[in-house]
Order: sequence, then C-alpha cells, then structure tokens
Amino acid sequence: MMISLNIPSIFVLCTYAFCVLLSTTAFSAVSPVDASSSSKSTSLAASIDKIWNEVPEGPPDAILGIAQAFRAASEEHKVNVCVGAYRDTDGKPWVLPSVRKAEEMMLADSTQNKEYLPIEGDQAYVAKALKFAYGANAPLDRIAGVQTLSGTGACRIGGQFLADFYPNRNIYVPDPTWGNHHKIFAGCGLTVNTYRYYDRSTNRLNLEGMLKDFEDAPDGSILLLHACAHNPTGCDPTDEQWTKLLEVIKAKGHLIFFDSAYQGFASGDVEADAKALRRVVDAGFPVLLAQSFAKNFGLYGERCGTLSVVCKDADQKDILMSQLKCIIRPMYSSPPKHGSSIVRTVLSDSELTEQYYTECATMAERIQSMRTRLVDTLKEVGSTHDWSHVSEQIGMFAFTGMSADMVDELTNNYAIYLTRDGRISIAGLNDKNLEYVAKAVHAVTDGKSITS
Repeated sequence: MMISLNIPSIFVLCTYAFCVLLSTTAFSAVSPVDASSSSKSTSLAASIDKIWNEVPEGPPDAILGIAQAFRAASEEHKVNVCVGAYRDTDGKPWVLPSVRKAEEMMLADSTQNKEYLPIEGDQAYVAKALKFAYGANAPLDRIAGVQTLSGTGACRIGGQFLADFYPNRNIYVPDPTWGNHHKIFAGCGLTVNTYRYYDRSTNRLNLEGMLKDFEDAPDGSILLLHACAHNPTGCDPTDEQWTKLLEVIKAKGHLIFFDSAYQGFASGDVEADAKALRRVVDAGFPVLLAQSFAKNFGLYGERCGTLSVVCKDADQKDILMSQLKCIIRPMYSSPPKHGSSIVRTVLSDSELTEQYYTECATMAERIQSMRTRLVDTLKEVGSTHDWSHVSEQIGMFAFTGMSADMVDELTNNYAIYLTRDGRISIAGLNDKNLEYVAKAVHAVTDGKSITS
C-alpha cells in the first residue's frame, strides 16, 4: 500500500530524525568530556585536600586569648582582671542609662533609617565627636575628620594615611603600649620603633628616657602618644613633664599621633582628660587623633570612633578628606551606623549630655575607689610591698610590677586571669572578689621584688 505524505508530514519526520541524531551525537560527544571533568574534579579535590596543609596555626591574641581561657575555666572562684571593659559592682557589663535613653529616642524617631552612611561617615556625629575631643571651640573648619571602626580602625586609617603621604615612615610607640599598636602600624608599612616610657625599676614614668629617645629619633618622626590614662601603665605625664616633652618635640619637628581611648576615664572629667590634646593643638603642633567611644560610652561592640587630622586651612582639609575616603573605600566602604547615632544623639541633647557626663564620672569614681581599696586591702592581708604606684596611677588599669612568673602563678593556682606584663583591670574588681585577689597577689609576691 502506498503511503501518501504531504509536505508538513515530511517536515515533522525530518525534524524528529534530526533531533534523534543530534541527541545521539551529543551523548557520544559529552560522555568523554564528562569523564574528563570527573577526572579533573578528582584531581582538584586532591589539590584542595593539600593546598592549606602548610598554613601554620596563628598565635592567640595576647589579651583576647586570656579572656577565652577565662571563659573556658571551670573554677567557680575564677576572676577576670584582664578585660579592658567597665564592670559594675556586681561584675556585670553596664549599659549607660543615657545610652538607653538615646536608643529610645532613636526608636521613636520615624526619620531614622538603615541606609548606608557615606564613606566618611555621619558628619553630624563626627562634628560632635571632634568637639568632644578638641573642645567647644574646636577649629572644625580645618580638621579633617572621618568616622572609623572604633579606635583600632582609627589607628589603621591614620597609619595608612601616614604611610602613603608622610615622608618619614618611622613611628615611635611607648614601651610598653597597647599590644595592637605594633601590629597595626607595621601592617600599614610604617617602621615601628619604641621609646622609653615606663621605668620598671621604680614603677614610674621614665621622663629622662622619653626625652632622650625623642631627641635621638630622626627629625620629623611620628610619635604615638596616649592622650590620657595610658594603657597599660595608667601613668600619665604631669603638666610640667608635658612642657619638657613638647619642647623637644617642637625642636625636632616630630608629628604627634594621639590615641584617645579613655577620655573621661582618667579623672572622671571628659574636659580635663583632653587637656594634653588641646594644649598641643593650641600650640600649633601637627596632630592626628584616633578617638574611640568604646570605653567612655560603653559602646564596645558598636565599633564607634573617629580619625582626624589637624590641617592648616579649609582647602587642605578638603584635600586630606578626599584621600582618607580613598583609603576607606576599598577597606570597608562605609562605617556602621547605630553606635555613631547613639553618640550623636547623646551629645546633641543638653540634658542627655549632662546625664552622660555624670555617668562617666560615676564609672571613673568607682574605678578610682577600687584602686585605693586594692592598695589598702593588700596592706590588710599582710603585704609589706610599697604599692603606692598603683594608687598614683590613673584610669582603668593598674600596672602592678608583677613578673610574668607571678602572673602565671596567679592564673594557674588561683584562677585569676590577667596579662603577663602584670596589668590588672581595676574595673574587674568588686566587693565580692577584692579580698580574694589581694590575698592571691600577696601570696605570689611575698618576699619577692614586684619590679620586673
């Protein structure tokens, strides 16, 4: 029987045949490729299995590692006098009531949003922060200021700016200083040197050593100075000592980089604690400032700070701002918003500002009280050492003069956790643990020198 096929039927059959042929060919062609891909995947998997094998384990952070060890410890009587954060009389973190109030005001404000901040941050906040540091009459028209990720971020941005644009790449940091200073500035490409700051034989400021090291440093070097409440020693220069230091700094043409992490924690007066910074600015010194609100506002986790550079005029300020933004943009693009909004809100409301000043003084007074009581309790439990240096120090920390071996004994035998340079966070002391800590310190220092 003859089958009659019309043109559409022939087209359908041809299309079907072509698809069958194409699928068969494709299957034949793909199969070897799949096998090759499988082989390559196996080879790649083997490579991934080995590629990170040569990466060594990094050392724990000197401070955060101690805090981690404290959390892991099982002793009920354990004490953490390592953490650089304020604790109340019960040993608990304290959120300032003024901060709580500011957050309530922010929540009730319908104009608040979660949009990105500009690269340089919230400039309304920056202006309030700079007046907080430099004073009500701060020359904001010639201060280039950007919001940063707390004081650490401020040091990092400032260090990178200096590495990129300042001709002298030598930065001198005090011996001792906050351990992260070395890592931050070295990571920026600066050459990190130290200058003598603390005399461990007397547990006092080593003024002569400072003067000599400032004199010997190459002209125009960068000097990292703590604005107040020096970390870790709690030992600040007196007004007379500042006068001598500034004479040498001016003669040598050095650049001052202030790190201000404790404004308000030294004396309890945020205005008085800014005296050194304001003095050098008024005298016309070239100055950078790394500013943090972690400690004095209790905004540890909000990462809220500023980096500022004092310029000669408004035009130079604009140029420096443009370069600071170029540094920030590829690093983290723009800063977080919540913490800076809290600070801006507190410092924009006169009643809230006054409340904050009172709360800041309360923290400083409790710390100073515990400092005095620690010295008195050490005497009460039988210590015959001269602990007057602890009484004379200021701020959150006490630099006890205990050796690393003594610190190890405190930790291993008494579950008291502190840094191995003998630094104690006074804020970690309270009525419940003061006598225990004093007895333990007396036990490990009895009959031994407390200078290292």
